[in-house]
Amino acid sequence: MDTLIVWSEAENYDLALSFQEKAGCDEIWEKICQVQGKDPSVDITQDLVDESEEERFDDMSSPGLELPSCELSRLEEIAELVASSLPSPLRREKLALALENEGYIKKLLEIFHVCEDLENIEGLHHLYEIIKGIFLLNRTALFEVMFSEECIMDVIGCLEYDPSLSQSRKHREFLTKTAKFKEVIPISDPELKQKIHQTYRVQYIQDMVLPTPSVFEENMLSTLHSFIFFNKVEIVGMLQEDEKFLTELFAQLTDEATDEEKRQELVNFLKEFCAFSQTLQPQNRDAFFKTLSNMGILPALEVILGMDDVQVRSAATDIFSYLVEYNPSMVREFVMQEAQQNDDDILLINLIIEHMICDTDPELGGAVQLMGLLRTLVDPENMLATANKTEKTEFLGFFYKHCMHVLTAPLLANTTEDKPSKDDFQTAQLLALILELLTFCVEHHTYHIKNYIINKDILRRVLVLMASKHAFLALCALRFKRKIIGLKDEFYNRYIMKSFLFEPVVKAFLNNGSRYNLMNSAIIEMFEFIRVEDIKSLTAHVIENYWKALEDVDYVQTFKGLKLRFEQQRERQDNPKLDSMRSILRNHRYRRDARTLEDEEEMWFNTDEDDMEDGEAVVPPSDKTKNDDDIMDPISKFMERKKLKESEEKEVLLKTNLSGRQSPSFKLSFSGGTKTNLTSQSSASNLPGSPGSPGSPGSPGSPGSVSKSTSQMAAITTKGGLVGLVDYPDDDEEDDEDEDKEETLPLSKKAKLESS
Repeated sequence: MDTLIVWSEAENYDLALSFQEKAGCDEIWEKICQVQGKDPSVDITQDLVDESEEERFDDMSSPGLELPSCELSRLEEIAELVASSLPSPLRREKLALALENEGYIKKLLEIFHVCEDLENIEGLHHLYEIIKGIFLLNRTALFEVMFSEECIMDVIGCLEYDPSLSQSRKHREFLTKTAKFKEVIPISDPELKQKIHQTYRVQYIQDMVLPTPSVFEENMLSTLHSFIFFNKVEIVGMLQEDEKFLTELFAQLTDEATDEEKRQELVNFLKEFCAFSQTLQPQNRDAFFKTLSNMGILPALEVILGMDDVQVRSAATDIFSYLVEYNPSMVREFVMQEAQQNDDDILLINLIIEHMICDTDPELGGAVQLMGLLRTLVDPENMLATANKTEKTEFLGFFYKHCMHVLTAPLLANTTEDKPSKDDFQTAQLLALILELLTFCVEHHTYHIKNYIINKDILRRVLVLMASKHAFLALCALRFKRKIIGLKDEFYNRYIMKSFLFEPVVKAFLNNGSRYNLMNSAIIEMFEFIRVEDIKSLTAHVIENYWKALEDVDYVQTFKGLKLRFEQQRERQDNPKLDSMRSILRNHRYRRDARTLEDEEEMWFNTDEDDMEDGEAVVPPSDKTKNDDDIMDPISKFMERKKLKESEEKEVLLKTNLSGRQSPSFKLSFSGGTKTNLTSQSSASNLPGSPGSPGSPGSPGSPGSVSKSTSQMAAITTKGGLVGLVDYPDDDEEDDEDEDKEETLPLSKKAKLESS
C-alpha cells in the first residue's frame, strides 16, 4: 500500500502508520529514511529482528532447543518461551521435539500438584498458559502423553486456572462426580472401556475447557479434532466386532420385560453408536450397517416406535433417519417383506406416518423430520432397477396399496364440507406437510398417483383448503393443483373439467378482492400458464363457465388473453379452412431452416407413395375446387386481416421479412378436403406433372402433358420478400372429375390429408 508505513518492535509487536494521502506518506517516509541513513526508494529498510537466531534454527547440525529446567521458579520463563515459539513454524517444531524427548509434560504436571498444594495462583496461571500453548503445537505425540490415563485429569486441572477468569472452574469435579458412565450392556474389554473414557474427556476438553479458538488459532487444533475422530472410529470397530455385546443389546431392546428407563438408555446408546458411525469410511460404514441389519435393527425399531414413551420414540426416529439416509433400498425391502406377514396398521412406514400425524410439538419439528424421511423413501431417483425387478414399480405399488390411505386420512377427514372442519394452526401445518408430500408424488410418480387422485377425488378435497383462514395452507392447495395442470395431462384435465374444479380457485380469487398479494399472483400465474401453453380444453372450460366472473379483471391481460384464445379456437373449429391457411402462414413465418421443411415434406410424400394403390393420384383432386368462392372467401377475409391487397387476377402481394435472409420460394396446394401442403421448390419437382417427374399410375394426363392436378394449385412465390397468391381460373372445368376422385380415396389417405 502506498499510504502505509509498517515496522516491527521486539518479537511480538507489529506497528503501522496509515496516511490518507500518498504525498504525506512519502514525506514522512523520506524523513525516517534520512534519520536512518537509508535509501527512501527501497521499500524495505528494516533488518530482520531474529535473523541470526533463525539461522541458528535452520542449521540442522546445531543442537535442538534447550528448555529451562522444570522448576517452580522458572515457570514464567517457560511460559514466555512457549508463547514466543508459537508464531514460528521452526520454533514450534523444535519446542515440540524438546517436550517429547525430555518427558517435560509429566514434570510440568508434578509442579502443578505442588502449586495446588501451596495455593500458588501465579504459578497455576503460568501452567495454564504453558498447557494451552502445548495444545496449540498441534502434535499427536504430545496429545498421546497428555491424554493418557495418568495425565489427562491433571491436564484438565491446569486448564481450570484461566488467568482471565476471576474464579477457577471445577472441570475435574464435574467429570468425576457429576458425569456418570453408564454401561447399558456390560463391556468386558478393558481397552474398549478405557478408549470410551478417554474420548469423552477429550471431547469435553475441546468443547468446554479450551477457550474458543481465534481465527488465527483455529487450524492449530486440527490434530485434536483428528484425535477424537480416530478414537470414535476405533470404538465403533471394537463394538461392531463384539457379537455378544450387540446380540444382548438387541435382545433387551425388543424384550417386553425391559423396563422403560432401561429401554431408554439402550435406545440412546444405539443412537450414539449410529452417530459415531458417520465418522467411518464408506466401506467401513457399509459393513457397520450390514451388521446392524443382520442383528435385526429394523424389526427392533418397529417394536420401539410402537411404544408410548415419547423420548424413546424420538431417539428411535433419529436412528431410523440414519438408516434411511444411508440405504433407503434396505428399508424399502424390509417393509415390503413384512407386508406379507403383518397388517397395515403395524407396518414400519405406517408407524412413521402415524407419528408424523400425531406429533404433539406445536411447531411440528418431529413431523417435518419424518416427512423428509418419507420423501426419501418414495423418491424414484434413489430406487434401484435391475434386469429382473424394478424397485420403483414394486415399492410404489406397495406404498399406494398399503400406506397412502394412512397419509391422506387427516386430509380427507378435514375436507368433508365446503370448508375445513378444523382450521387451527397445528392442523393447518400438518395438512401443509401432507400436501407437500402429495405434490412431490404428483411430480415424480406417474400412473400410481394419477389413479389415486382421480379415483379418490383427492383434488376436489384438497381445494376445500382454499377456504382456509391460513394463507400458507390455501397456497399449498393451489400449488398442488398447479403442479397437476403443469403436467398438461388430458386425463387430469378431463377430471378437472368434469368436477368443475376451477370453482374453488375462482372463488378464492374473487374473495381475495383487490389485494395484491401472493394468493393473487399465484392464481393469475396458473391461468397465465394455461394461456401461454395453449391448453385448449382448460381454456374453453374456464371461459365457458367462469368468464362472467373474470371479465372485469383488466389490470392484467391474462383473462382477456384466455378469451382471445378461446375465440380463435372456436373460429378454427367453425372454419377449418381458415385454420389451415393460418397454419401455413405461421409455418412460413417462423420456419428458419428450409431443410427442415424439405425433410418433413419429403417424408410426407414418401409415405404417401408407399401407401398408394393403383388408380390413385399422388396429389388427389379436391371436391372443394368446384366453387372458387368456397376457397377464396375465407382466404380473402384472412388476407384482408393481414393487410393484403387483392388484384383483379387474384394475385396478392405480401411483404415478408425472414430475418434479413433470402426468402425461399414455396408452392401452396389445396387438395382433399382442407389439406394444405407447403413444399419447397426442390421437392416440388417430384410432383406429378412437373418436369422430369414420372407420371403417376392412373393419373389423367398423358406422357409429356401437365397433370390436371397442377391446375388446382395456387402458388405462393416469394421473390425479394414478396409473396404472390395465384389462383387458376380453369378449376371449374374439373369439378365433376374431382368429386369422383375424392370418393375413390381410401380412408387412410383421407385421414392423412385431413389431419394436418
